[in-house]
Amino acid sequence: MPLRVDVKNNYLHLLEACIRSKSLTEAKKIHQHFLKNASNITDISVLHKLTHLYLSCNQLAPARHLFDEIPHPSVTLWNQFIRAYAWNGQFDVAIDLYYRMLRLCVEPNKYTYPFVLKACSGLLAVEDGVEIHSHARNSGLESDVFVCTALVDFYAKCGSLEEAKRLFNSMSSRDVVAWNAMIAGCSLYGLCDDAMRLIMQMQEEGISPNSSTIVGFLPAVGEAKALGHGKVLHGYCVRRSFYNGVVVGTGLLDMYAKCECLSYAKKIFDAMGIRNEVSWSAMIGGYVSSDCMREALELFDQMGLKDAVNPTPVTLGSVIRACAMLTDLSRGRKLHCYIVKSGSVLDILLSNTLLSMYAKCGVMDDAIRFFDEMNPKDSVSFSAIICGCVQNGNAEEALSIFQKMQLSGIDPDLTTMLGVLPACSHLAALQHGFCSHGYLVVRGFATDTLICNALIDMYSKCGKIGFAREIFDRMERRDIVSWNAMIIGYGIHGLGLEALALFHDLLALGLKPDDITFICLLSACSHSGLVMEGKHWFDAMSRDFSLAPRMEHCICMVDILGRAGHVEEAHHFIRDMPFEPDVPVWSALLSACRIHKNIDLGEEVSKKIQCLGPESTGNFVLLSNIYSSAGRWDDAADIRITQKDWGLKKTPGCSWIETNGIVHTFLGGDQSHQQFSQISRKLEELLVEMKGLGYRAEYSFVFQDVEEEEKEQILLYHSEKLAIAFGILNLKAGKPILVTKNLRVCGDCHAAIKFITVITKREITVRDPNRFHHFKDGTCNCGDFW
Repeated sequence: MPLRVDVKNNYLHLLEACIRSKSLTEAKKIHQHFLKNASNITDISVLHKLTHLYLSCNQLAPARHLFDEIPHPSVTLWNQFIRAYAWNGQFDVAIDLYYRMLRLCVEPNKYTYPFVLKACSGLLAVEDGVEIHSHARNSGLESDVFVCTALVDFYAKCGSLEEAKRLFNSMSSRDVVAWNAMIAGCSLYGLCDDAMRLIMQMQEEGISPNSSTIVGFLPAVGEAKALGHGKVLHGYCVRRSFYNGVVVGTGLLDMYAKCECLSYAKKIFDAMGIRNEVSWSAMIGGYVSSDCMREALELFDQMGLKDAVNPTPVTLGSVIRACAMLTDLSRGRKLHCYIVKSGSVLDILLSNTLLSMYAKCGVMDDAIRFFDEMNPKDSVSFSAIICGCVQNGNAEEALSIFQKMQLSGIDPDLTTMLGVLPACSHLAALQHGFCSHGYLVVRGFATDTLICNALIDMYSKCGKIGFAREIFDRMERRDIVSWNAMIIGYGIHGLGLEALALFHDLLALGLKPDDITFICLLSACSHSGLVMEGKHWFDAMSRDFSLAPRMEHCICMVDILGRAGHVEEAHHFIRDMPFEPDVPVWSALLSACRIHKNIDLGEEVSKKIQCLGPESTGNFVLLSNIYSSAGRWDDAADIRITQKDWGLKKTPGCSWIETNGIVHTFLGGDQSHQQFSQISRKLEELLVEMKGLGYRAEYSFVFQDVEEEEKEQILLYHSEKLAIAFGILNLKAGKPILVTKNLRVCGDCHAAIKFITVITKREITVRDPNRFHHFKDGTCNCGDFW
């Protein structure tokens, strides 16, 4: 039985009042009363009004339930639902509803298309949008100002700017919304000058930009750091009194912050009558992007006190980045607790930022624990933990996590590979490097300049300097980092003349070397004993290139002179430096004293280092070794006691070798490897054969006061010899062996490996922290100069 007219009118009147007031509580009471008292709930007008009411209160679920009960909803109601889903971010539902509408033969009108096109632009659903465009064209609505504006907005947001411009230019009548759509599209893709020209053109056509015009354009101004355009827009906002609004004010301060005018940004922020969470986030983010971390943290502390605003995930991300840059782990942990309590830890962007913070603060145990707890993870998560492991000296863990990433089905992106390649470099994991290079080729990343630079570094440090040069020669675009990587690559392989030749090629192309280039060049001269060339280019830095030498350049010069035996000249060089020498400079001279057994100067240098405060155990070890090699065991023991008093421990010798894609690690004297018994037998066999060829253990490289027989055993089980024996056992006969060591190769091992290459008839390469030693047929390419 249908509702009486007076009862129906009462319901409609009450529902209309609720729509105006958006009173959901009252609406539910009326709906409940309607359900209880209406014997036949089929009155279309009341159902329409109820549905409209729930939509106006943003209650899509009950609204959709009612909508599905209406036999033939009007096109207006269809439009309202498509609009509601599009505005609530349920873009796919909005598009599905549009196609359902067509299947039910409901004709869309000029209001339908703008709503569904908004959903298409939200999903970047180009194919659907193009099809809907054809529907509008067939309906004769393409030229309607509302529909055409929506089409311009859709094509612009989906990156089809040419189509957007074509439609925009075809419009016979353009209102401010149409201009804003085109300007926002140019702004979105960083076309700052194009957007500015449109703003000038619209004013010439008699249309004044409104606040939405300005807000749409300001992000492009900030990204382009077009401060001139920004000030013009600011002046316009002042004249039109737009700047009082929170949205325009936030846009202006964000623009100034991105243009690195923090004083202007802060003035606007302080002058804002109303500030929301976006305003605070923009100002804090501006401080962080301008490297003003402490100011960012101070402002964050004021945020809750001044405006009682809760931080958004974006704000929290900026503050966590500030903590990471300041290595403020304590505050970072507090923020982590706050994020967990607020439930924001489920935000993957925020979780990734937390992960990076722990990695940059060097607490990798916490970083890995948090990474394991993260659900879900994306490529950024894996990239952050891989880079963190590499930066904190755990390249093996980085490669292990990379393998887990591949098994998880997440494709490594370019950033991930920029973390993986240095891990391969660190471990000299050539097989992993080859596989990574192949993946980069398949994914189309192999031509990227950053990737090529990382590949040059990886192949150089994996002993394949020829492959590195091939990558360099094939690069489409080289930057100064490319040249530096290749020059230092030649340097660590002892190819100083090749490094100099490449440097001359750089100059011949009219390129300008930077200060890093000269560090690479001087280092190459050092490893090849090119003293005159090193002196020449050190002087040329300031004379010909207007580059003032830094401490790192001076360290290289001390190294060049010291390695070549010019120890006193190196000492004079340090005394004549224009700034106070630091520990690394004196350490370079102390290393030269050890090589050339200059005990008196070594003692003097060691005292200077201890006055400055030793930065590591290396300097104590160097002096201890100087005393030990001279047989001054008591003095060596005193140094070791002093080292212990400082709370420093000697870094144990450690070597790596990769076989069949697995990296094996060996410590000096370590017996824990599962193949140790075979390795031990192989070393004993090699020792017998080496002695037959004339090898004699160099006991001066044993720094303990023990019997000669024991010294021989200590030398035999140095980490690089263990790794080489393992390689002989596990690699095919004749296959080259590549070993990486964390400390300088000792003289005894250097001599022994020459004999091993003759016995095994295979090439052996050892990379220590300074350079590569390529052993072949009883010789080393360093010429015993290292």
